[in-house]
Amino acid sequence: MSVAPLESEADAKQVNLSNWRHSPFSRWAFRNIRDILQVADIAPPIEAVAPLPVRLLSFEEFRLSGEGGVRLRLDEVLRATATDGIVILHDGRVVFEAYDHGLTPHASHIIMSATKSIVGLVTGILQASGDLDVDAPVTRYLPEMAATAYAGATIRHLLDMRTGIEFDARQLRAYAVASSWDPLQEGETTQGLAAFFQSLRSPHKPHGGPFKYVSANTDLLGWAIERVTGRSFAALVSDLLWKPMGAEEIAYMTLDRQGLARCTGGLCMTVRDLARIGLLMLMGGRHDGRQVIPASWLDDIAGNGDRSAWKQGEFAAGFGGRDMSYRSGWYAINDEPKTLFAMGIHGQNLFVDQASRIVIAKLSSQHAPIDPGAVALTHRAVAEIRRCLTGG
Repeated sequence: MSVAPLESEADAKQVNLSNWRHSPFSRWAFRNIRDILQVADIAPPIEAVAPLPVRLLSFEEFRLSGEGGVRLRLDEVLRATATDGIVILHDGRVVFEAYDHGLTPHASHIIMSATKSIVGLVTGILQASGDLDVDAPVTRYLPEMAATAYAGATIRHLLDMRTGIEFDARQLRAYAVASSWDPLQEGETTQGLAAFFQSLRSPHKPHGGPFKYVSANTDLLGWAIERVTGRSFAALVSDLLWKPMGAEEIAYMTLDRQGLARCTGGLCMTVRDLARIGLLMLMGGRHDGRQVIPASWLDDIAGNGDRSAWKQGEFAAGFGGRDMSYRSGWYAINDEPKTLFAMGIHGQNLFVDQASRIVIAKLSSQHAPIDPGAVALTHRAVAEIRRCLTGG
C-alpha cells in the first residue's frame, strides 16, 4: 500500500497514541518515541565507543527479480520495504549504510519485537552471573503469579515462546492499554502490566508445547528480571550490554504507566548501535578483551532451539517450511549458511551470519505490522547481499 509521507515536521503534531503505528505517522513516530511515550534512558559509555571502520562498497552487482520480471537494485529493495535505515557490516567494517524518511546515523528508532532478542542476551548474562535461573518457574521470582495462567511456566518457556497462554479479545485489549502503547477509551482503566498479569485466570494449554508467539511473555520476563535484580531493565541494559559493548548513542525503552519496562518491543536505538550488537555476537560475545555475553549462551541460541516445536508452531508455514528454530528471543535458520535474526513488526531486523562474517541491521516503517511480501523480499535481499560479499 502506498502512503503519502508527512509533508513537514509540523505535521508531527498530528501524531498521538491512536495513530503512531500507522502510516504516514509512523515514519516520524518511530524515530521520536520519547515524544509519544514514557521512556527510560539507556546511557552509553562516556568514552571507549566501539569503532566501526568504513569500507563502502557499491553493490552494483546486487540484483533481485521482482514482479513482472523486473530486476531490483539494492536501493529499490530498500524503498520497496520502507527502509528507514540500514547498516551492513562485513568483517567488522561498514560496507553499506543508508538512511531515509528523516532518520540519521545518530537518531534512535524503535526496534519493536527485535527487543525480545536483546532481552534474551541480557537474560543470558544474568544466568551466567547466577542472578537468574532460566529453568526456574516464573513463580520463584514472581510469587504473585501462582494463581494465574502462568503457573507452572518457566523462564525458559517465556524465552522460547512455549507457554500455553491464549488471550481472548478482551484480554488482548486489556494488555494493549496496560502497556501504555494504546490510549484508554471511555470507561477503560488500567493499572499497568503487573496488574494485568495478575488478573489472568483463564484456562491455558500445557506449557512447553509448540512455538506460540505471545508478546506478553517477554513483558512478564522483564518484570521477573527487574524483581530479581532490584533494578530497572534500562539500567541493566546500560551496565551489562550498552557500556561494555561500546555503544555510541543513548538508547531508551518505553515504560508502562507504573514504570515497568516494555520488554517485548519498546527498545529504541540507532541502526549503528543495533549493528554493534550483531558484531558483538559475531565476535562470540567479546569486545575489547571482555566477555560481555557468555559464549555458551550464544552457542545455546544457535544450536539448542527446538526444531520440532517450531515445525508445529504458528510461524513455520510463513517461512516456507525452512529448517528453523526459536531460542531466547532469536530466530535461527538452520540451513546453511546458518543465520540468526531478530525480527519486529513494521520491518525491524538484525541478521547475524557467523560463517560469512556478515551483520545486517535494518529498521523500517512498513505500513502493515506484518507484510509477508516485505518479509520474503528482505530475506531474499540478505541472501543476495551475502552473494555479493562472499561470491557464494
